[in-house]
Amino acid sequence: MHHAILGAGGVGGFIAICLSHIGEDVTLVVRPETLASHPAKIELESPYGNWSANVAWNASVPACDVLWLSMKATQLDSALQPITNVDSIRAVVPLLNGLDHLQVLRTKFGIDRVIPATIAGEFERVSVGHFVHRTKFAVLNLSGRSRELLQPIADRLRALGVTCNFIDGEPTLMWSKLAFLGPIALTTTAFDRTVGEVVADPVSWRQLEGAVREAAAAAHAEGAKVDAAKVLANFKNGPPGMRSSMQKDVENGRPPELDAIGGAIVRAAHRHGLTAPTIEELMNAVSRRLR
Repeated sequence: MHHAILGAGGVGGFIAICLSHIGEDVTLVVRPETLASHPAKIELESPYGNWSANVAWNASVPACDVLWLSMKATQLDSALQPITNVDSIRAVVPLLNGLDHLQVLRTKFGIDRVIPATIAGEFERVSVGHFVHRTKFAVLNLSGRSRELLQPIADRLRALGVTCNFIDGEPTLMWSKLAFLGPIALTTTAFDRTVGEVVADPVSWRQLEGAVREAAAAAHAEGAKVDAAKVLANFKNGPPGMRSSMQKDVENGRPPELDAIGGAIVRAAHRHGLTAPTIEELMNAVSRRLR
């Protein structure tokens, strides 16, 4: 199949190299003014192996079987605006953080073309065409209704080491990541600490625990199956040196996905008459770091 990837950051580079490595046809889409600076061969450093791949680059989204969206949520509107060949795109797989992007994409591409999905792991673009996968895990979760189209791809990605799951039930699919990502992104950024440092300190741990429970309550109200105790256990057992992308964005002066991640949880809580005071407090702390 032909895959186009819009968003050539850490996630986009990881997906591009993995797909190319299993024999898929890959085109990375970038802004026209940067097109000439991108190399034909891209490289990945990963616990799964150090790989390189030849990919095509394009300044616009081509006709394709799958369009993977891997930009920041803050970049979505501007990235979608130039796309006019909607009918030449068979399926759209967004790997964005948060929830609100799904309705935006369904308005643009139609309900049937959009395949909800999430990805978990620490991915980073360290230079143009050079990507690093820092965690020992990469988890790609896909809507169960995409099995017919993407099962062969998922099987071959699993052979590389990528965990691929098909999940029935959109709320559980999306909230399984958001209830994990939101609290840890906000806490690591508010305290400017690694995951291990957040877990080790009683003050930041209490904030993380409160944020997880608030996110899980919102998730349950939205119809998702999320276990707060398991989420918290994952933090204790996970890689202690892991840092969130929100944390890196703030450090490097880039706009963080504060509304897409934290705001989505707060809005969901309010929709069901719930509150999320810990998450709002952490969002305010991150906002203060931006001033």
